Amino acid sequence: MEVQIFGVRKDADTRKALRFFSERRIKTHFVDLDQRPASLGELRRFAQKFGVGALIDSASQAFQDLGLRHARMSDESWLDKLVDKPALLLIPLVRTENQLTVGLNEATWKVWCGR
Repeated sequence: MEVQIFGVRKDADTRKALRFFSERRIKTHFVDLDQRPASLGELRRFAQKFGVGALIDSASQAFQDLGLRHARMSDESWLDKLVDKPALLLIPLVRTENQLTVGLNEATWKVWCGR
């Protein structure tokens, strides 16, 4: 099993995800969104399963700073905005094969690991 984790090193939930898989000796591929944003195709994969709204961290400082509280945009516009401004994403985004999670979700990860 190998997992891909999208997040930023400074984020506590991203560090918890990295530690969770590391403690179980599961190989991880970490994508630091501060260094390289997630691709539009990758975000679409998460949006297809959870919806675009589930990917947006409406409590983030970036969301508040950009004044997006009352924004009404299409899903495609939101995805473009998330690619341009990864600080708006609810992280970590975790993927293994065709299984996905958004945010800290240790219960689901334990199921993936068979524990």
